[in-house]
Amino acid sequence: MRFEFTSAGRIVFAPGAVKELPSIAAAFGKRAFVVTGRDRLRHAGTIADLEARGLVCALFQVAGEPSIELVREGAALMRSAASGMVIAIGGGSAIDAGKAIAAIAANTGDVLDYIEVIGNAKAFENAPLPFIAVPTTAGTGSEVTRNAVLGSKQHGVKASLRSAAMLARAAVVDPELTVALPPAITASTGLDALTQLIEPFVSIRANPFTDALCRDALPKIARALPRAYENGANAEARATMSYASLLSGLALANAGLGVVHGFAAAIGGMFDAPHGAICAAILPAGMSMNIRAGAGDRYSEIAQLTTGISSASAEDGVRWVKDLAARLAIPRLGAWGIGEQDVEPIVERAARASSMKANPVQLSREELVEVLRAAL
Repeated sequence: MRFEFTSAGRIVFAPGAVKELPSIAAAFGKRAFVVTGRDRLRHAGTIADLEARGLVCALFQVAGEPSIELVREGAALMRSAASGMVIAIGGGSAIDAGKAIAAIAANTGDVLDYIEVIGNAKAFENAPLPFIAVPTTAGTGSEVTRNAVLGSKQHGVKASLRSAAMLARAAVVDPELTVALPPAITASTGLDALTQLIEPFVSIRANPFTDALCRDALPKIARALPRAYENGANAEARATMSYASLLSGLALANAGLGVVHGFAAAIGGMFDAPHGAICAAILPAGMSMNIRAGAGDRYSEIAQLTTGISSASAEDGVRWVKDLAARLAIPRLGAWGIGEQDVEPIVERAARASSMKANPVQLSREELVEVLRAAL
C-alpha cells in the first residue's frame, strides 16, 4: 500500500478563531490582499483588526463564483498593490478566487497556461504567494484543498488550477462566522459537503486516511445539517457542519471526487446555478448509477453511517439522500432552466471533467445521460 496525504500548513478550528487571524497573518508580512464575498461590510470588523495589527489591506470583492477573467483582474490589482499575501474571507467562491490570485500573481503566465482541461495545465514556475483561508460557509472545504475551480465563459465549463503549492499556509475555521447564513445557503453548501464526503469514500483513490475522515464526518453531518437548516443559531450544529466541511475538503483533496462533481463542473460553467444545489440534485442519481455499475458495498456503508441503521442497504442510502434534499427544499435541475435540449452538451463536457477520473466505475455515455435525465 502507498498513499500520500497533504493539507494546509496549519489549521486553526474553534469558535472565535477569527480573532487569531491578525497574529497569524502578521507572520507573512505587512501588506495583504484581502478577498471577500459580495458582503464586504460583514467582515469590516475583521479587516479593522488586521489593520490595527499594522497590516496594509488592499480589498477585492468577489460577487459570484470565480471566473478566469476575475482572477486575471485580481492578480493584476494585487501586483499593483505590492501585496505579499492573500487573505480570503468568505465562501468557496472567495476562497477559490483568493487561492488562484495568490498563484497567478506570483507567476508570469496567463491563467490558461496553468488551468486543467481547457488550458495547458503547465506547472507554476514560481511558488504562489502566501495564502490564508477563512471560510464563512460550511460546504466547500476549499480552505484545505489544493485546487481553485474557475468558470470560463469562453469554454462554457468550469476547470481547476491545481497544485500542492496552492494549499493554504493557514486555514482559520471559525463556526461562528456561519451563523448568519440563510437556510437556502446552509442547505446547498451543506449538501456540497455531504457529496464531498460520499464521493471520496467511494473513489478509486480512497486511502485509509480519507476513509477515516469520511467515516467520522458522515454520521455527524447527517444529524447536524437538518438542525442547522432549521435553526441557524444552533451553535452545536453550526460547529459540526464546519468540522464536517473541513473534513470533506481534506478527503477530496487527497482522494478525488466523482460523477456528481463531474456534472457540476459542466453545469456550473453553462448555467447560473449554485454549485451545492447542482450537486444535491444529481447526487441520488449518481449514487444509483454507481451502485448499479458495481460499487454497492461502499454505498451500503455510507447508508449505515448516515441513517444509523446497521442493516441499511445501498439503496436505503439513496432514499435517505433524496429525503434529505426534499427536506432542505433543494430544487431539481429544471428549476435552473436546464432541460432535455441541454443533455447532450452537458454530458459531453462532464465526460471530460477531471472529477470523473476518480469515479469508482467508468460510466458510459448512455449511463451519464440517464443520470442527468433523472435529475432534471
